[in-house]
Amino acid sequence: MAEPSTGRHRPSLLERMSALLLRAPEDRDQLLQLLRQAHERELLDAEAVSMIEGVLQVSELTAGDVMVARAQMDVVDVAQPTRRIVEYAIATAHSRFPVIEGERDNVIGLLLAKDLLRLYAGGVDSVRELIRPAVFIPESKRLNVLLRDFRLNRNHLAVVVDEYGGVAGLVTIEDVLEQIVGEIEDEHDLAPDADDVVRIEPGPGGPRWRVRAKTSIETVNAQIGVGLAGDEHDTFGGLVAQAFGRLPRRGDQVEFAGLRVRVLRTDARTLRLLQVERLPDADAPS
Repeated sequence: MAEPSTGRHRPSLLERMSALLLRAPEDRDQLLQLLRQAHERELLDAEAVSMIEGVLQVSELTAGDVMVARAQMDVVDVAQPTRRIVEYAIATAHSRFPVIEGERDNVIGLLLAKDLLRLYAGGVDSVRELIRPAVFIPESKRLNVLLRDFRLNRNHLAVVVDEYGGVAGLVTIEDVLEQIVGEIEDEHDLAPDADDVVRIEPGPGGPRWRVRAKTSIETVNAQIGVGLAGDEHDTFGGLVAQAFGRLPRRGDQVEFAGLRVRVLRTDARTLRLLQVERLPDADAPS
């Protein structure tokens, strides 16, 4: 007859998780505390906890909380010449654009950058023929509901309207997903091994650069040809945050020291990536 095992049973991962969660949390704060305890006991890694917290946060945020504000939207005016629209699409490097007619509040649809190729392939005579229907949502729409709608309807961008029906901004599926998984880099971001200051396609006012926020002020001065003072800050991002007087959101822009700086990437704590151009009346670089 086999001897009974005297070894101590080691609980499985599922058993340990079940034991941890047997105490049903009474509110969101208790649930978060349980998740952090799971991390401390090495049941969940830090990334998993962060993503779960992001999922919980998405149910509390609205489109108005994460949208790119109306003033910072890159839009296409259907009345512009086709050549200007194509140049603008290349310079801004977006895949989708709200299309307006006359005023920013008059959004008549969306234009996909890839559809512009059809102008050169034949069969299409104007940009107006390429316009697709736009999706309009209220500022109060919850992000979890918006994400579900994006998935079901295969949309990637929605125009946000205020309580009076005016355009308040826009929100993309990437904006929603970033609340869960953090910043998502795309093909227009700087590669990990790229220089901290990279010259990109010029804008309407002249040369432009993409600059990592962590870049030293001395490097920015040398690469762009400006004379920024770094008495209080070591990094360009610190100087920009000071100019805003707050931690800005993606799409915000500020002008100081002869520069126009637009925020391309940020998270809940710090700036990540910036677009910089010289103001038209600024002195030319030496």
